Amino acid sequence: MIKMNPILQARDLRYSYGEKRMALNGVSMDIAQGEKIAVLGSNGAGKSTFFLHLNGVLSPDSGEIRFRDTAITRKTVNELRRHVSIVFQNADDQIIASTVREEVSFGPVNLKLPRDEVAARVEEALDYMNLSAFRDRPPHYLSGGEKKRVSIADVIAMRPELILFDEPTASLDPLNAELLEQVLDRLSAGGKTILLSTHDVDFAYRWAERLVVFHDGRIIADGDPLRVFQDRAVIRQASLKRPMLLDIYEGLAAKGLSTGAAYPRSVQALLGGLPNIG
Repeated sequence: MIKMNPILQARDLRYSYGEKRMALNGVSMDIAQGEKIAVLGSNGAGKSTFFLHLNGVLSPDSGEIRFRDTAITRKTVNELRRHVSIVFQNADDQIIASTVREEVSFGPVNLKLPRDEVAARVEEALDYMNLSAFRDRPPHYLSGGEKKRVSIADVIAMRPELILFDEPTASLDPLNAELLEQVLDRLSAGGKTILLSTHDVDFAYRWAERLVVFHDGRIIADGDPLRVFQDRAVIRQASLKRPMLLDIYEGLAAKGLSTGAAYPRSVQALLGGLPNIG
């Protein structure tokens, strides 16, 4: 699915780790400003490798990344990193400082911003992630959910245009997963472009406006979440499950129970459309 005026473009990316099979095998994708995209696929499908290319951590063996129509090279990769940030699956892989405040200030300091600007960005990010009370704590002693919030605050302080989340809900308990989804919605409402990888098909169906499915280093589906999840050949090839809500809706419809709006994307929408019985 190609959109007009993309801010980030990948063109025929190919990449392999050593002499092993191709991790990316001809991947092309356009990302438009403000999109909410979920990337699905089994382990080893190429999702994380793709994200590391979009952020300039890895360089393709062949192919091209373009940001706002500028080709990314060794000379321009730092400009890409100013505008495209990544939140890693494991927060411990991202956290390096001895206090939360120092951690969140690390990115802005490396941008060589004035001291007052760094302080303002840090306070803004801590407040955004409800971490102000944690500013002087060592981040490595925080809970898993709190570390995840710190890693997101790291990125918010950089003020990127596009944020990549690699398995953001992994290892989070239900409460922290719900809080994370609220943060994602808030970032999106604030104009950020969000691309996230996930194994949680129920979350992807509920949250995303666009689904991209990877398999064996290639994109095998790209489009509206409902249409992608209705394509049983894609689901089977990528070893995915269909969202539970989709199966429930179609099961109710098969029994003649109307739910009002076609294919609800949330439990609330499903329940709100059911007739009162009794």
